[in-house]
Amino acid sequence: MRLHRLRVTAFGPFAGTEEADFDALSAAGLFLLHGPTGAGKTSVLDAVCYALYGGVPGARHGSVPALRSDHADPLTPTEVRLEFTVAGRRLEVTRRPEQLRPKKRGTGHTRDKAQSWLRERGPDGWRALSRSHQEIGEEIGQLLGMSKDQFCQVVLLPQGDFSRFLRAGAEERGKLLGRLFDTRRFAAVEERLAELRRTAEKQVTGADGELLALAHRMAQAAGDTGSDGLPLPGAAPGEPGLAAAVLEWAAVARAGARERRDIAAAAARAAEDAYAAARREHESVAELARLQRRHADALARSAALEEAGPERERVRARLDRARAASRVVDALELREETGRAHRAACERERRARGRLPSGAAGEGAARLAELAGEYRERLGGLAAARRAEQRAAEIAAERAALDREAGTDEDVLAETADWLGRWDSVRAEHQRRIEEAQEAATRAESLAGRIEPAERRLRAAERRDDLTGRLGTAREHLLRAREQAAEAKRRWLELKERRLLGIAAELAAGLTPGEPCAVCGSAEHPRPARAEADHVDRAAEEAAHDAHQRAETAREEAERHLQSLRDALETAGAEAGEEPADRLRELAAELRHAHAGARATAAGALDARAALEHAEQEHARRLEGRRDAERRAAARASRRDALDQELHGIEAGLAQARGGAATVAERAGQLERRAAVLAEAAEAVRDAEAAAERLKEADARLADAAYRAGFDTPGDAAGAVLPDSGWRELQHRLDRWQAESAAVAAELADPDVAAAAARPPADAEAARAALEQATGRLRASSAAQAGADGRCAELDRLSARALEGARRLAPLREEYERIARLAGLAAGTSAENERRMRLESYVLAARLEQVAAAANTRLRKMSAGRYTLVHSDARTSGRGRSGLGLHVVDAWTGSERDTATLSGGETFFASLALALGLADVVTDEAGGTRLDTLFIDEGFGSLDEQTLDEVLDVLDSLRERDRAVGIVSHVPDLRRRIPVQLEVVKERTGSAVRHRSPGAGG
Repeated sequence: MRLHRLRVTAFGPFAGTEEADFDALSAAGLFLLHGPTGAGKTSVLDAVCYALYGGVPGARHGSVPALRSDHADPLTPTEVRLEFTVAGRRLEVTRRPEQLRPKKRGTGHTRDKAQSWLRERGPDGWRALSRSHQEIGEEIGQLLGMSKDQFCQVVLLPQGDFSRFLRAGAEERGKLLGRLFDTRRFAAVEERLAELRRTAEKQVTGADGELLALAHRMAQAAGDTGSDGLPLPGAAPGEPGLAAAVLEWAAVARAGARERRDIAAAAARAAEDAYAAARREHESVAELARLQRRHADALARSAALEEAGPERERVRARLDRARAASRVVDALELREETGRAHRAACERERRARGRLPSGAAGEGAARLAELAGEYRERLGGLAAARRAEQRAAEIAAERAALDREAGTDEDVLAETADWLGRWDSVRAEHQRRIEEAQEAATRAESLAGRIEPAERRLRAAERRDDLTGRLGTAREHLLRAREQAAEAKRRWLELKERRLLGIAAELAAGLTPGEPCAVCGSAEHPRPARAEADHVDRAAEEAAHDAHQRAETAREEAERHLQSLRDALETAGAEAGEEPADRLRELAAELRHAHAGARATAAGALDARAALEHAEQEHARRLEGRRDAERRAAARASRRDALDQELHGIEAGLAQARGGAATVAERAGQLERRAAVLAEAAEAVRDAEAAAERLKEADARLADAAYRAGFDTPGDAAGAVLPDSGWRELQHRLDRWQAESAAVAAELADPDVAAAAARPPADAEAARAALEQATGRLRASSAAQAGADGRCAELDRLSARALEGARRLAPLREEYERIARLAGLAAGTSAENERRMRLESYVLAARLEQVAAAANTRLRKMSAGRYTLVHSDARTSGRGRSGLGLHVVDAWTGSERDTATLSGGETFFASLALALGLADVVTDEAGGTRLDTLFIDEGFGSLDEQTLDEVLDVLDSLRERDRAVGIVSHVPDLRRRIPVQLEVVKERTGSAVRHRSPGAGG
């Protein structure tokens, strides 16, 4: 890859557009990139990296937006353009980072997105290839064949990194080499093997855990007698031999369980035989005891029947008397019912006669009915009087309503008269409000035109007072600035004069024995001038000159600021006049207050007009209401006269109909109640007489029925009557005695019962106890046999699962052992890996050997054949790992030592040789992409003159391979040794780039 031209705009310290012509710089093969500290030398390299990869070296900038120049015009976009040749193709890439710019319209900023362009030059000129960040990155990455980190290491050659590389440990070297040679695939292989090992180990451990779980379940199934005392396997999951131990333990457990199952079966058969014999004996004794109990019960029941004989005869006699009395029951019930009806009728008669008037209390039923008819006739004559009384009440209610309406209308008329009396003054008040609002609107319009000029004068007066105070401060600041500028100029002139006096010593410092003097041309320098103790060098003079320029700039700025304040004060004074700001503020406030009051008053115009219109509507409504009230009053007077005449005619007839009562209704109630009492009394007397007749007839029938049934008196017959429940109870008692007598006789006549009664008493308790004992032994033996069968079946099932698990485990364990061996070898943890070298370290060690071999071709020349770099794969400590050690062999002493023991200058050229060797190896690794442009950043100041010559000879030899090498350095001697230069000049407005070559003017 060869660089042709770099163009940067508003990038880093460069405010404008700067261009670096690498074709012109590369013509000599070796060129120098120099400039003051902070001028932007490294920013040139950053621009190259940013153009190719869209990013800068990580150690230089934290983010791309920081690349924008602080000196640049806000409207100038940041841009980097690089023209280069790679793989025979001439390309041009242009990049703009994301950045803020002022909005074209309005205030504020807008954010422009990042942009990229890629062009290629062909026979017909430039043609566009892509504007996609991703496509451009992939295209350049494929052509260069290296990542950004690799490019920054092999093209920009940062010497500080390789100095640290020489002194670093194996782990830090591994990180750098792994990043450059991209050995992530080997680390991925290590991680993949470790992951496979963990997966296989997890599978083996899981299978072993399942086997152990099955062993514990078999132990639970075998119970206390399982495995004949053989303990469970003690191996942990993952340990070899666990499966065999579990299968062996299971076989022993199954054998013991089968032996105990046979023993339990024999015991169960013996218990069944004993249980059958005990059950037969128990049934025989129980039958004998049952028959003996039947005989004893029959004897006891026979004795109880004999004792109940007299009672049975009394019950039979009572039933006979009850059968005779049943023929008199109807007559008894009729007599009882008739007696109750007679007593009730007599009571009703007594109560009815108690309510009669004293003159009618002793009358018979016919006379009482005649008196009730008279009162009903008189009640019928009051119907017309009732209707007349109702009409009189209606007339009174209507007259009351007329009186209420009259009162309401009188109130309305009075209130209307009062309101109409005030109408003229109310209308005048509304007219006055309308006129005041119109006047206020005119006044508000006038005041509004006076407010803005008053406020403008007030603001001008405030600016005038503020500028007056600031003017004094500005005068003092200008005075100090003038004093500081004069002092800075005096100091600069003094140092300049002192430097001119000591310029000979400064020129003598640049003389080299054997080389001609730049002033006289002589190659001999017998008495070079020496610098005095207070000698002023060029840097001190330039610093004083810069201070002088800064002071002059500050003075000019202070003068411009003072003049601007004077101009602004004159403008503000002309606008404000001589009036004080406080007085203007009061006037403005008074105008605003008056304007607000006028506007508030004017705003009431609409309300005033609306109020007047509403009042006029109310006036018309009240006039109409007064006319309506007067018409209603005339109609009420005519209606009241008609009602009075009608009421006078009704009152004369009502006085006679009331008969001393308050109302006709009250008189009708009195007559109705008297007629009802007389009718009720007549009815009660007739009912009492009829009931007495029926009672006499019932007594005669009852006496005749008792005589025919054989009873002396009706009372005896009533005493012998039984209710249905009593009758049924006595009959049931007789039936039970007869049935019991028959059952006892049959029981005593049974031959089995008689035979059992002749035998000795049966011992049923002993037979039952023997049966329960035999039953318990049978249940226990049956349970033991079922448990033994279940244990055998469970152990067989679990053993089959354990055998199946062991078969599955065998290939898993074999695969795990194979993968674990490979993973241990790759990770460097296996005993077979004697040096404990990881796979990635092994690959990087081979790369480090190549880098060291490539570096030695230049290191031997730089060190005059003294030093040689060698790779070491020895372990760094007793437990450490090996593979990335780097030593230096000193040919003068014949010893091999660590690179960290090299001095500063030795470290520089050793790291330079290592960097150049690494560039060669990475180039070959990247597919042989030719690197025609290299940059070496700093470090030359640590070399003595002879070593510097040897290093430059090595760098100069790179031109034999048609390479251009750019050296970035502050060393003054390099400016003389390397004539082709790219100088970065630092200025106040931003840095600039200058090309210098023999015969060039700048």
